[in-house]
Amino acid sequence: MSIFHLYTAVFGVFESFLQRSAHLGFAMILSFAIYKPSKRLNQTKIPWYDVLAILMTVGIFIYFAINAENIASRMSYVEELSQLQIVIGMIAGLLLLEVTRRVVGTALMLIVVTCLAYALWGQYIPGFLSHKDFTFMWIIDHLFYTTGGVFSIPLGVSATFIFIFVFFGKFLEITGAGKFFIDLSVAAMGKYRGGPAKTAIFASSTMGTISGSAVANTVTTGAFTIPMMKKTGYNKEFAGAVESVSSSGGQIMPPIMGASAFIIASYVGVPYTAVALAGIIPALLYYLCLFFQVDLRAKRKGLRGLRKDELPNLKRVLIEGYLFFIPLLVIVFFLMNGNSPMRAGLYAIVSVILVASLKSSTRLSLKKIIDGLDLGARAVLETAIACGAAGMVIGVLSLTGLGLKFSGLILTLAGGSLFLTLIFTMISSIILGMGLPTVAAYIVQVALTVPALIELGVAPLAAHMFVFYFAIISAITPPVSLAAFAAAGIAGSDPMRTGITALRLGIAAFIVPFIFVYGPSILLIGDALTIIITLVTAILGIIAMAAAAEGWVFRHAVWYERLMLFLGAVSLVYTGVISDLLGLGFLLIVFVLQKYTLNGNFKEIKKAQ
Repeated sequence: MSIFHLYTAVFGVFESFLQRSAHLGFAMILSFAIYKPSKRLNQTKIPWYDVLAILMTVGIFIYFAINAENIASRMSYVEELSQLQIVIGMIAGLLLLEVTRRVVGTALMLIVVTCLAYALWGQYIPGFLSHKDFTFMWIIDHLFYTTGGVFSIPLGVSATFIFIFVFFGKFLEITGAGKFFIDLSVAAMGKYRGGPAKTAIFASSTMGTISGSAVANTVTTGAFTIPMMKKTGYNKEFAGAVESVSSSGGQIMPPIMGASAFIIASYVGVPYTAVALAGIIPALLYYLCLFFQVDLRAKRKGLRGLRKDELPNLKRVLIEGYLFFIPLLVIVFFLMNGNSPMRAGLYAIVSVILVASLKSSTRLSLKKIIDGLDLGARAVLETAIACGAAGMVIGVLSLTGLGLKFSGLILTLAGGSLFLTLIFTMISSIILGMGLPTVAAYIVQVALTVPALIELGVAPLAAHMFVFYFAIISAITPPVSLAAFAAAGIAGSDPMRTGITALRLGIAAFIVPFIFVYGPSILLIGDALTIIITLVTAILGIIAMAAAAEGWVFRHAVWYERLMLFLGAVSLVYTGVISDLLGLGFLLIVFVLQKYTLNGNFKEIKKAQ
């Protein structure tokens, strides 16, 4: 699988149906070999039924490969499928359902099954949910013999851009770049007030580029940062929450964002660089809010940074690992110069190997390179399978028109209100994200809710980014906050309390998406002056929200001060001159109150009320 994708990265991709079917075929074969049918089984050998599943998968995708040109050029729905093609499509669907259950989870499999049942029998449902009668052959044709179902855009992106960037991350990981970024974060931030928590923020935001997974990032960096935070005085729930929120933000941090960002680029029809550039300011606002919360908590608790003897030497860390910045700069350079993400990722992988070869401690042996190929293939399995399964959902929604019907229902329930439509979209995105990987949750939302947002005048990029953000933050949203639960295991804290604390620390993730809907200039859309004004007011609003959440500015903030901070934050986030002036007014009042009552005068004001 790895060699196939590296070959296509070097010599060019095959015709879209062949490229996508080969990608999914390799992913399914490896998944049947690696993932057991049940976690309770302790088998060391591949059972006979999995061998049979692998052989059937090989046969099916060899058929697709041999006939790719004919399948791509045939007139779908007009030329009838042969009995063999129908049987192949049916078996491929059953195998994909089973591998989805093993790799991605039961939730996505059940969603796919529900959609298939709707496609088969939805004509018997009364009311607006009813659709025309589709034959079994028509459904198989649409899902497996066109690029509108399983082999649609998401799988195409996974088969090209996503795979090569996952490879890049894994090669960077085996060279020891992860340790360098953690050491650099400790050396740079550890000495300051609340240093360990700030270290977690910087380390996790950079490690997100390598791991691409909120839970994996949490476990990797959390094993180091969480004990360090607890040691310096942060309670265990707070320590776990900081790490989980920091790690969850890795998918929104350019230059290498989550897998869904590449799919956004394909759906919106813009270069990936446009998505990455649009994501810069929102990501900075997300981490800025978290940074101020941990800083204010440290100030409130009187927490200090690490002692000098506990810190790595910054100069020595940079001397030992500065070369790890080169691959990241290579990606940025080639992307900004108009190269495709696949080509930029390939050059970055080559640069990793070359950079690593300059030092004996990081030099990649043949075994390490093989390990990198193995890790890369394993890491992309979930995304590839999720994209294939989500493609079945997309296929049913487009075939039956259910996606447009759902969008119409949302618009009707919201009464045409953009705000209510955003709220409904936010809730559905979070719920989907609780049971599905980010990429699958995002893809489903593209078909269900994004059309409603665009119809109400939301910029396409902003609409896609909106659902992308909320699909991500399900990792820190109780009751199923997987990243927070992973951090709780390391911190030894109560999982639900950690999740609730993470929800508060990640408050910016609930605000920032609304900012770029109401003020798309924050996505670098529009003229320079508007972008600057929106950025300044958004920063002030985010800082005010952090202070309101933590209940501290110069001293403890009483309830009405926190309320004014919150109202000021919301006013500044909502674009417009009047709302900005109102927000600044609220912040000015709180500033005066906090300054005036800082030196023991608080009781006098309280008596005067």
